[in-house]
Amino acid sequence: MKIAVLSDTHDNIWNLERLLPRLQGAGMLIFCGDLCAPFTLDALGQGFAGPVHVTLGNNDGDVYLLTRIAARHPHVTLAVPSGQVEVEGQRLAFVHEPLFAEGLAALGRYDAVFCGHSHRREVRQIGNTLLANPGEVMGRLGNPGCGIYDTAARAFSYIDI
Repeated sequence: MKIAVLSDTHDNIWNLERLLPRLQGAGMLIFCGDLCAPFTLDALGQGFAGPVHVTLGNNDGDVYLLTRIAARHPHVTLAVPSGQVEVEGQRLAFVHEPLFAEGLAALGRYDAVFCGHSHRREVRQIGNTLLANPGEVMGRLGNPGCGIYDTAARAFSYIDI
């Protein structure tokens, strides 16, 4: 399965709307925090039909409204402060902060751990665990896009907007 991994939209709904049609081949979407305004979660829920797993970041302030919007979309799950899913026999974890992601990866319990926050793309191994940051949807650093995790290949790649 291909899993879209996004982070750090920071209300750039225009980049998100440009990206979502390119993710229709993915079977699942993981969002690693900093949607910011709740309307961004609504756009995510409307724009991606498969399961959507979202953790919150340091700029996601209105947790009450984010929870209400997530409830409108049965395929959207909020995981606070971190989340985990099992897909095709692989255990995946996701969190916003890279330091926490490094800690989760160091435990050795997960096949892959995803994070955001830094807005910088990164892929590396910690023991037997893949640690990946998809970068940013926002585009503040000039390279908006997301990551794709391929469970069959156990590989992480990037999509530019």
